[in-house]
Amino acid sequence: MSQMPFTSFEQIFVIASASALPAIVWVALALSPASAPWTPRVRLWAGRVKESQLISAPESAPGSIVRFPLSPRLPKLMKELLDRERRLTMFALLLLALLVPMALALLADDRTLRGVDVWVKPMKFAASISLLAMTTAWFVGHLPQAVRAGRAVERIVWILIGAGGFELTYITLQATLGQASHYNVGNAFHGIMYSLMGVGAVLLTATQPMLAWQLYRHPDPARPAAMRQAVLLGLVLTFVLGAGVGALLSGLQPPSAGATLPITGWSLAGGDLRPAHFFGIHAGQLLPLIGFAAVRWEARRPTWVVGFATLAYSALFIGLLAWGLAGRL
Repeated sequence: MSQMPFTSFEQIFVIASASALPAIVWVALALSPASAPWTPRVRLWAGRVKESQLISAPESAPGSIVRFPLSPRLPKLMKELLDRERRLTMFALLLLALLVPMALALLADDRTLRGVDVWVKPMKFAASISLLAMTTAWFVGHLPQAVRAGRAVERIVWILIGAGGFELTYITLQATLGQASHYNVGNAFHGIMYSLMGVGAVLLTATQPMLAWQLYRHPDPARPAAMRQAVLLGLVLTFVLGAGVGALLSGLQPPSAGATLPITGWSLAGGDLRPAHFFGIHAGQLLPLIGFAAVRWEARRPTWVVGFATLAYSALFIGLLAWGLAGRL
């Protein structure tokens, strides 16, 4: 492990806080009341209102509205996500905002763990949990409004935010200290925290079959059957495959020697369960995309396409699992 380039923990904190401030301010403004004078500028960016709803003013006029040259698709997507599940969407945006100070720390800090920069893992987890939160928010929108406001969805939302926030907080803290978060059981504290991380990971993925059950009980007949099928299968497999291989991965530390895949750091020599884990936990995004494509491209039997894609996806997962277990058991 390389030496820490900073003189104190306080310097790291100041740098991270300063770099995160613009993003955090944006999130706070996006939550501001509609009566606030700055709201139109922020809500236009976030997709809270249409540009046509804003009253233009001459550039010389006080309080003239500033329009941002953004693609209309981004505000529309953000508005849709906020309408479907606001809390999960804001949580996802906050995690994406945290990528800014993490990226700056990555550039300024040359410490490594097992040959990888200490900030790579927090960045990967922030992006992954953010993606999970956004897709969960999107699929919550498939439920009737009354169900969205019910206790079942409330539990899903807060379990995801609580478990995801805990995981990322501890991983980021350990990166700041230059210590490992996973497989670190050198003393009682780290052993307990590693066990709690395992519980958090199970809870995080368990939100997906919980949501699948609600979607199964309250189907939206307006949505194509193939799309509903793909979403249900993806959410269930996220837990079955992701949590299943995660349990194996918790006791089998990935190899650190030999050639690795860039960015991910996955071993190319076999014996690494992380590729299988990746495909497992992201079934909830990939299978619904296949279902969407089957419907969009008007496949003759879109439900068959989803079924075959699920079988192929499962076969790929099994192959990666066997590859990851090669020589380990």
